[in-house]
Amino acid sequence: MPRLIPPGNGAAITLEELAETLDSTPFDPHDEDSFAALGPLLARLGRNRDFLADLAIEELKLRCARQSTANGYGPQVFLLRPPNGRYVIRANFWPAMDDAVVQASGTAPFFYDLPHDHNFPFLTYGYLGPGYWSDYFEYDGRAVSGTGGGDAGLRFVGRDRLEPGRLMLYRMQRDVHVQLPPDSFSVSLNILGQHPSHPWIDQYRFDIARNTIAEGLTTAPSEGLVTLAAHLGGGNGLDLVAHLLRRHPHPRMRRTAAAALASARGSAGDRRTLLELAAGDRAPDVRPIAQDALEAGARNLSDTEQIPADS
Repeated sequence: MPRLIPPGNGAAITLEELAETLDSTPFDPHDEDSFAALGPLLARLGRNRDFLADLAIEELKLRCARQSTANGYGPQVFLLRPPNGRYVIRANFWPAMDDAVVQASGTAPFFYDLPHDHNFPFLTYGYLGPGYWSDYFEYDGRAVSGTGGGDAGLRFVGRDRLEPGRLMLYRMQRDVHVQLPPDSFSVSLNILGQHPSHPWIDQYRFDIARNTIAEGLTTAPSEGLVTLAAHLGGGNGLDLVAHLLRRHPHPRMRRTAAAALASARGSAGDRRTLLELAAGDRAPDVRPIAQDALEAGARNLSDTEQIPADS
């Protein structure tokens, strides 16, 4: 279960004061105690009962122009401070099942009933309403494979909700939850920890009934460029993808590079050499892509050899 943190008794502060304090405070998002120490600051913002409504009114007057420009999270999130490489500050909206927005769009935009973990730590504070419910699980994210269907080792902890004034730390690669709608409309405040390594730490969706990983949810922006380089970049592109396949430290990128090479045009011999390299990769979720491509290439070659020369 997420770590419960005493919210302290500090007086209310403004959003600007919170941001200024975070900017001047050294902390390590990978050090649980270091990041947890920021929690009472979030609670102090939570005691400011005016700031969020003031911002919402201002944004409505601007026809949500600022949120449309900077907010990449979607309609559930009111972005309070955008990503800066160290943290994000946001408010999350949690409508109840009978609220109009859920009746109109369903629960998917609010990530209800989606078992998942996080590849970053975040602090959360119950700001308004009774708070959303969660079924909580724990697991060791460092011990699992990113392959869908792999054993997750989830341990059920219990069901609870983010009540008003409650302060919690969601621990990366450890806490898993299935969020459920609150009894009435609720709002939470978050501080998200950021680090350059986070795009390369896997986040998962889980199959609770089977206690398995259903799929990976993380994609680094550079992954989307690899196939483009392999298909349209000519020799330079293929050389770069080959380098990523040989040298990149994260198996997800090596897996992406192997898949790109398997589908790209180019020298069959060179591609086969690289795929053979990938077929021996130390990561178990990289090898099958290369092995399948090699087998497909062997079948195609066999079919070609069986066609009569005068046909």
